[in-house]
Amino acid sequence: MKPLILVVDDDETQREMLRRILIREGYDVETAAGGQIALEKFREAPADVVVTDIKMPDMDGLHLFHEVKNIDQDTSVIMITAYGSIPSAVQAMAEGASYYLTKPVDVTQLKVLIRKAIESRTLVQENRRLREEVGEKYGFGSIVGRSRKMEEVYAALKKVAESDVTVLLLGETGTGKELVARAIHYNSARRITPSLK
Repeated sequence: MKPLILVVDDDETQREMLRRILIREGYDVETAAGGQIALEKFREAPADVVVTDIKMPDMDGLHLFHEVKNIDQDTSVIMITAYGSIPSAVQAMAEGASYYLTKPVDVTQLKVLIRKAIESRTLVQENRRLREEVGEKYGFGSIVGRSRKMEEVYAALKKVAESDVTVLLLGETGTGKELVARAIHYNSARRITPSLK
C-alpha cells in the first residue's frame, strides 16, 4: 500500500503543483484548501504525512498540526511557511512538528523530508509492534495457572518487578524459574537499562 500524503494550502497553484510532484514520486495524495477540510479528510483517512501551509484563513497550520496529533501521534507534519511567519514554524517545531520549509518550496528538500518522515513512522510502528509482541511473550500472562495460589504468585512477582531488589529464584528443574525471571525482568524498570557485561 502506498503512503498517503495530505497537502493543505489555500493557494490552489501551490497545492496542485505539490500534488502532481508527489503523485509522480509514487505516493497517494489528498489535498485540501484549508485546515477545516483537511481535518475532515484526515479523520476519514489518516495520512502518513501532512504537508501544510501555516497561514490559512479558516484554521491555521499550527491548529491543524495539534488536531492531527490528537488523532494520530505517529503522523509527521511538515510545515510550509512564508519568510514572515518563520517564528510560527519554529513554535510548531518546538511543539513536535517534524520539519518546516520556507516558500518557495525546495521540491528536492520536500521529497527528502517526506521520505524521512515515512521511514520514521514505519520505525515507530514497527517498534511498537515488537514491544507488544515481547510484552505478550514475557508478560505475567505467559505463565500458566489461574488458581488462588498462582494469583498470589502473580501478585508477588508484580511487587518484586516494581522494586529495585536482587531476586533469587529457587525450585526444581522444569518448574518455570526462567519464565518467571523473564517476566520479572520485562515488567521492571531494568528492561530499559542496558546490561553491563
